[in-house]
Amino acid sequence: MEQRKLGELEVSALGLGCMSISTNYGPPADKEQGIKTIREAYEKGVTFFDTAEVYGPYVNEELVGEALVPFRDKVVIASKFGFDIKGPEGSLISRPDHIKKVVEDSLRRLRTDRIDLYYQHRVDPQVPIEEVAGAVKDLIQEGKVLHFGLSEASVNTIRRAHAVQSVTAIQSEYSFMERTPEHNGVLDVCEELGIGFVPWGPVGLGYLTGKIDAHTQLDVETDVRAGFWRLNSENITANMPIIDILRTFAEKKNATPAQISLAWLLAQKSWIVPIPGTRSIAHLDENLGAVEVQLTPSEVRELETEFSKIKVHGARMSEKHMRTVEQSI
Repeated sequence: MEQRKLGELEVSALGLGCMSISTNYGPPADKEQGIKTIREAYEKGVTFFDTAEVYGPYVNEELVGEALVPFRDKVVIASKFGFDIKGPEGSLISRPDHIKKVVEDSLRRLRTDRIDLYYQHRVDPQVPIEEVAGAVKDLIQEGKVLHFGLSEASVNTIRRAHAVQSVTAIQSEYSFMERTPEHNGVLDVCEELGIGFVPWGPVGLGYLTGKIDAHTQLDVETDVRAGFWRLNSENITANMPIIDILRTFAEKKNATPAQISLAWLLAQKSWIVPIPGTRSIAHLDENLGAVEVQLTPSEVRELETEFSKIKVHGARMSEKHMRTVEQSI
């Protein structure tokens, strides 16, 4: 598979988001199925695997660690810290002493002696970002972490963190239908500072596959998306013109809507590396097929022209989840 650079970190053009194997998108998959999916991704060229301590919590790191043991030195593992798992739901904690404690736990679960890319999962307003960056810098000097990342951070926070410890990658939601990073300055600052960008939700949390409609029932107990405004039945219907655009292009390119969505992201910048998630080998194959879909500059412009004619309905997450996203720039 094509290789791309996140800062100085080289990874496959598409990574694998591992969260949904264990949590948040319905009941957890069988462990053996999860291991098989991760190892199949590696066999098909994926070298970039994304997890976090809060996924499960903990069990997704354990799954990723076990799955990648046979080829640990040939892959890049990204994990994250920053949620107070033992505190109230959604609470944050990024004190330096806490970071240095939880990294040891993550290393143990991942069965490794270093985390290739360690993100602050959400910006903690109670801890200056300089202290967070300093703590990760110490871990890098100790060899326990190789690269530093931030997730859902503002431009100001990115600049301040980068001044203390070079930031390798920013992770935020970005897709054909979710354009916030284009408008809040985050993509611009990444380009300016030589930071890579990792879109999570690159197929619109499954919506851009074209397989979700107003009749789709998301389990309120096990599927976090059930509480996201954009995925209520009214907005699912209202946003169907986006799917129509993708389907039209998919027919032209002998592809699927999901593949067009991922190909569109890959065409934006050479330092953008999407991490679509799945527990299904069939969906994995579909996602990886996107790297073979080449969109010409004129086709990208045509997609933009069509998208500019429509309105995206519904905020991207629930109010509860948006409270942990840094809003100011």
